[in-house]
Amino acid sequence: MLTHWLPIAWYRRGIERPAEWAGQRTVLHFGAVHHQASVWVNGALAVEHEGGYLPFEADITDLLDSDGTGTLVVRVHAPVDKRFIPHGKQRSMPADDYDGCAFTPSSGIWQTVWLEPRPAASISQLSLRPTPELDGIEVSLVGPSPVRIEIPGVVVREYDQLTGPVTLPIPEPRLWTPQDPHLYDVVVTAGEDTVRGYTGLRRIEWQGNNLLLNGVPTYVRGVLDQGFWPTGGHTAPTDDALKRDIVLAREAGFNVVRKHLKLEDPRWLYWADKLGMLVWAEPPSTGRFSPEAVAAFEEVTAGMVVRDGNHPCIVIWGAYNEEWGLDWDVPGDPAKQDAVRRAYRIIRDSDPTRPVVDNSGWAHVETDLVDWHYYDDNVASWAAAVDRLVNTDDGSFPVRLGPDFVVDKAIAAPGFDGSELIQLNGEYGGGSTSVERGWHLRWQTQELRRHARNAGYIFTELYDIEHETVGIYTYDRRTKDLGGTRQSDVHAETTLVIDLTPEAPGRDLVVTGSGTVPVRVSHHGRDPLLGTLHWATGSAPVDAKPFVVTDPIEVVATPGRLQLWVTDSDGAVVARSFVDIA
Repeated sequence: MLTHWLPIAWYRRGIERPAEWAGQRTVLHFGAVHHQASVWVNGALAVEHEGGYLPFEADITDLLDSDGTGTLVVRVHAPVDKRFIPHGKQRSMPADDYDGCAFTPSSGIWQTVWLEPRPAASISQLSLRPTPELDGIEVSLVGPSPVRIEIPGVVVREYDQLTGPVTLPIPEPRLWTPQDPHLYDVVVTAGEDTVRGYTGLRRIEWQGNNLLLNGVPTYVRGVLDQGFWPTGGHTAPTDDALKRDIVLAREAGFNVVRKHLKLEDPRWLYWADKLGMLVWAEPPSTGRFSPEAVAAFEEVTAGMVVRDGNHPCIVIWGAYNEEWGLDWDVPGDPAKQDAVRRAYRIIRDSDPTRPVVDNSGWAHVETDLVDWHYYDDNVASWAAAVDRLVNTDDGSFPVRLGPDFVVDKAIAAPGFDGSELIQLNGEYGGGSTSVERGWHLRWQTQELRRHARNAGYIFTELYDIEHETVGIYTYDRRTKDLGGTRQSDVHAETTLVIDLTPEAPGRDLVVTGSGTVPVRVSHHGRDPLLGTLHWATGSAPVDAKPFVVTDPIEVVATPGRLQLWVTDSDGAVVARSFVDIA
């Protein structure tokens, strides 16, 4: 018996235009529908759309009854075989090559549907971007005239007609940062249409060894978030659930969320803007390579920048991931290298203000950031691999593509030299049980902090999803027991780096009588840290320069859990760790 997911669904409901909308056009919006949608109002075809992640709309004014009512019918086709359409981590039949880390599909209407009143001539496009000097907002729009633009309480400008972008200056600008995510409201009136939006004043640069946020070096302490929920798949149960995922990431010490292979509900991006969470955004992947699949991927990639480019939270754009949709053959196929290069340029040409990752993980072709994905349950070989990848010209490493399928991959595709670019880890993690995961997290992360050449990391992942139980939270977002490891300590601005190769969870170091533990401090603050390293039987002064790991402090310890903590000059605890000594 052939078993598969339902490929076609029908939706039907009544709709009614509010009486106060009389004289305006009525526009029907869909946030996202996977994958092909046909929409009828009162039996008349209103719109057809293909693509499961981008919004679409239809003017249904003339399709409604004279009293403003109507019957809305939507037919959705969600192909069972998704390999040649953008679908990210939704499972396909036949299976994607990456089926082992794919999940139950989220077919159908998975984002909000709503009605909007508009005048006959309305604003169709609006871009709000900070000026390079962060002293104003550049406004671009497509719409009728005249135009009035207001930043409430700051400035108002009026124009008989706009022929290009205009800049509204902001005296004494207040910048958008994770610590102070200040947003400026912007009200634009064009003709009879008014649109309210917002943006933040922030600048992202990529030079030297680190990203710069508003000119300040910023270390990426990131986590992978795939955007699934137990009851709705891609669809969050509430707006508060979208907000809570960002709060959970922040409480765990992360400053960046990599929203993986999904264009998330715009409300999630709103909360990231509002709460000060930096975002690495990327489109959903296809599963296999074909001209049609590449075209569909490029369409959603371009649409991602158009839909989400106004959000100050987004500081990195991604394109491909691990050669998915490229048949794991970028190094050996010029056509696939060209596809990667085109995707990179689609994003960069549309938005030159943010760095772009062309093919996250390995086989980079043309990119602004060089990232690598490496998983290893052996702490010693993990540390050696990190050192080699970060500090030498040897960019090769083994990648497990299946249970019994391991291949060697390289950071660079043939002809690419990323030696002068910023380098960071794009995915990592180890262990099976929660205690093992916490132990690996603690020791693996410190190795990433050890090397000045490494600009940050993305830990896999924020929460469990179905069979993939590697999150720091459960699928329903409950906290896990990580064996004493506190997430917020591991991912803090200031952490401890311990010079030893641990043996096993609960037995980091085995000594006879007593032993010596060399402890370093990694500090990623804006200013130097003058403080003190403490342990139960002693203390030592700390002088940590930003982004430079200190020389080791020798701590004598006996069997038991060696608790270590650092205080600043005011006595506040800024870093914690521990070593289990047997």
